[in-house]
Amino acid sequence: MCDFYLPAAAIASSAGIGGMKNARPIRKACVVGAGAIGSLFAGHLGALVETSVLVRRQEHAEQLNKQGLRVSGKSDRQVEIKAATDAGALGDVDLVIIATKANVVERIAASMAGHFPNAIMMTVQNGLGCEALVARCGDWPIISAVTFMSGLRHSDVHVEYELDTETWMGPWAQGSADFKAVQAVAELIRRSGLKAKTFSSLLPAQWSKLIFNSVVNSVAALTDLPHVSAYAETESALDLGHLVRAMMEEGKAVAKARGVELHEDPWDMNVKAVSHGRTGGDEYAHVPSMLDDVRARRLTEIDWITGAVMREAAEVGIAVPIHETLYHLVKARESGWN
Repeated sequence: MCDFYLPAAAIASSAGIGGMKNARPIRKACVVGAGAIGSLFAGHLGALVETSVLVRRQEHAEQLNKQGLRVSGKSDRQVEIKAATDAGALGDVDLVIIATKANVVERIAASMAGHFPNAIMMTVQNGLGCEALVARCGDWPIISAVTFMSGLRHSDVHVEYELDTETWMGPWAQGSADFKAVQAVAELIRRSGLKAKTFSSLLPAQWSKLIFNSVVNSVAALTDLPHVSAYAETESALDLGHLVRAMMEEGKAVAKARGVELHEDPWDMNVKAVSHGRTGGDEYAHVPSMLDDVRARRLTEIDWITGAVMREAAEVGIAVPIHETLYHLVKARESGWN
């Protein structure tokens, strides 16, 4: 196992370590949630530092404790994992990565209250606002993150690493984590075999992905289309790309009114994403998370993604009719199986 050091300034506000003069190594990490993204983090970090996983189901924890976690695809490894359904059973750690869906973060954060007193937290959710939910439950320094990597979860103990793109990270603007802490965690993630990029302020990047996701996920949930080339096609007047671009323009107008200068244009992100690694054609296209939820008849993250753009638009008095239409249609789909 290797040591990766959190700077003292970044952790000084955590319970029990105020006044520490020396940096503390990241020797223990905990990943909350073991879906595809959580399993990718756990499977890679587990090769470098002692890694645990907080999961929902007891049988899932038992399988991980017995068999470990296998990663295949873009990387190939088998690691030992300590798993539990109760945060209290995992002891204290140096880093917690919350890799659940946005719509369960509030419940998860409440379950961690009083635990992990010396940890720095990293949220990895779509949308806006999850950091504030975590901050209500503990005095943890918080790193904001969004990720573009993807995986296919074959079982409770096996995930396939599919899209090897970056996780974007920065200190939460309303919290106490500093940029040096972000750099230390990013270095750990990179050394584990994953990709990470740091930002002194994540907000421009966070908004770029928010707008991208608000469109691509909503369209996918309603059309049953993975992120295929049709999302970027505008040659014909009937092409889907016109709707995608118009909805993205709505989101960009909201960001501008909020004073956010986007890190990357969402339309350019869309065009690049549909062509990234798609040498085999559209049959290899990525399945957006909300489409996966709809196919499984699970509640989606629509309130945290498209709904977030709507709330921000209302704050600045901008109309977003395409967002509102797709939002209500996705909610109608959800109501059909609730």
